[in-house]
Parts: sequence; C-alpha cells; structure tokens
Amino acid sequence: MMPKLRTIAGALLALVLLAGCGQAETQQQRTLTVLAAASLTESFDELGARFTAEHPAVRVQFDYQGSATLAEQIQQGRPADVFASADEGNMAKVRDLVGGPQTFATNRLTIVVPPGNPAGITSLADLAGDHAVVVCAPQVPCGSATQRVAQAAGVRLAPVSEENDVKSVLNKVVAGEADAGLVYVTDAQAAGDRVQRIDFPESQQAVNTYPIATVNGAPEPELAAQFVDFARGPVGREILTHHGFGTP
Repeated sequence: MMPKLRTIAGALLALVLLAGCGQAETQQQRTLTVLAAASLTESFDELGARFTAEHPAVRVQFDYQGSATLAEQIQQGRPADVFASADEGNMAKVRDLVGGPQTFATNRLTIVVPPGNPAGITSLADLAGDHAVVVCAPQVPCGSATQRVAQAAGVRLAPVSEENDVKSVLNKVVAGEADAGLVYVTDAQAAGDRVQRIDFPESQQAVNTYPIATVNGAPEPELAAQFVDFARGPVGREILTHHGFGTP
C-alpha cells in the first residue's frame, strides 16, 4: 500500500474506533429511577451517592413524595425501577405491580416544636389542647401512625392542617406556622436545631415498617435488584441507622 493510502486508511480506522468508543460510553450511561417516601429523602440521597460511587455509569434519580401518591402513580403506569414505601399498606396497593417487597427499615413518630417551645408542649396529651397542631393526612403512613398513637393514648387531636407528606408537616413547624407537629424521628433529626424534639412513650404503639421492591417491567431490572440489595445490605443499614431509622 502506498504511504498516502496508508495514511488515509489509518485515519479512517481511528475515526471508526473513536465512534465506537463514543457509542460505548453512551450505552454505559444508565438511569435508575427510585420512587421513595418523603421521609427517606436524606438517607436515600446518601444511599444513592454511595451506590453511584460503586456504579460510576449509573445515575440514580429519586422522586420523594408521600407513599400513597407514589403507589397511585405506579398503579397508573408510571415507569420506575424501585419503590420504597413508608408503610406496608401502600406497598400492598401495588402488590401485583412489584416483585417481592422486603422490609428494610422502621420508623416512629415524635413531636416537633419551634426552638424554645413557645407553646410549652411536653407530651402527646398537650396536643389536644388549644394549640395549632399540624399532622399528616390519614391516608399517608405518618397520618395513619398518628391516628394509632392518638387512639393508644386516648388523645383526641384537632389539627389545624393535615398534610400529604411528613416533610410538609415539618416545614410548617420550621416556618413558625404551627405550635407543634407530629413527624418521624428521622425528620426531626434531619431538621437539626430548626426544631425541638419531644419524644413520647405512645410512639412505640405505632412503629412503621418500610418495605422496598423492584417495579415489574422496570427499565433497569438488574440495577433495580442491585439497589434493593444495596439498601438492605451493610451499607444501607449503616446509612439508615445514622439517620435514625431502625433496621431489621
């Protein structure tokens, strides 16, 4: 082959190789979509970062909302890879649409008040008084737990607002729009000194169990299974415990 022809052939080969490398890189970029209860925000953000560190070509995309809302979206056919619910009831609603839910965390309620506790609240019974109290709506897990602890304590609550997820309850207390709110221990911990936490013994009567499952027809079924195992494994337990969750 003449030198000039060799040069042209070499250039063409290089272009082909570069195109192949580019295509391979594009193919390696994968997105894992995880629908998770709002109370998992801080812990799953950290979990996703650790998962990505072990799978550099994978981007974990989270959507945090109330478990009831997410379950309804799955029923309506929303594409997703993993569903993590804050209770077993909402996971049961999509039983035929997910594979093998497994328990991975537990959580319980606590009272949060603004710093300095201006309303002087010290117990669950105090929430039945003339205070502006915010709780979760009954159809979401934290609201269901609220009803159970109130019933166990014989306390009749008259909230000024019922929110669709626990973060909304927390935000109203942080914003000074309520004297007190009932949230998960993990949310109170995540809020730091923006709220004051008041534990109460009746919370042990309503410990929520968190299940996680792959979604049937997941765009990334293999990654979905790996993420579920990761959440339930040593790294997941370490992160969840750090954020205040109980683990199986």
